[in-house]
Amino acid sequence: MNTGKKITLLLLLTMVPALLIPAQTNTASSIFASDGVPQWVKDLRRWEIIAFGSIPFTILTATFAMDMYRWQKANGMDMSDTGRRYAPWPLKSAGAVVMEGKEQETVFIIAASLSAGIAITDQVIVQIKRYRARKKAEALPVGTIIITKQPWSEEEEEAEDSAGITDDAVPVVPEPSPEQR
Repeated sequence: MNTGKKITLLLLLTMVPALLIPAQTNTASSIFASDGVPQWVKDLRRWEIIAFGSIPFTILTATFAMDMYRWQKANGMDMSDTGRRYAPWPLKSAGAVVMEGKEQETVFIIAASLSAGIAITDQVIVQIKRYRARKKAEALPVGTIIITKQPWSEEEEEAEDSAGITDDAVPVVPEPSPEQR
């Protein structure tokens, strides 16, 4: 047996035990529960997710913009083979001129700034929506019932009222037939 087959067989034998482990079936995990977490921590986490999640898209945009700038500066966007050496990716010809280190740093700084701007814009929009919802709730007359939508709890099999009586304990009175009335 050659070395490649031995390595493949070894990898397969090490992965088989992992396939025999059953998957988790408990969906009510407390890992994702955010009951005791302050709102500012949740907001910071949302900002972080949006900022880092938008980095690939902003790097792509900033790289394309830098290539367009370099192409215009180098030769006025000439479409000949020698003129396309500075063109952005889909238009580049063979022997394209690579960005220098300073240009790559500029692309990264622009991309990071755009990502932070996108995350800040999202945070401002969320804060405005919360403020409007709070003002709308405060404008309601005193004693108005505010209904909030929540997903149905899977753990709670039987609904209980405020007295602790379940629905199963309440007798169902059959309606009288028209002959009994």
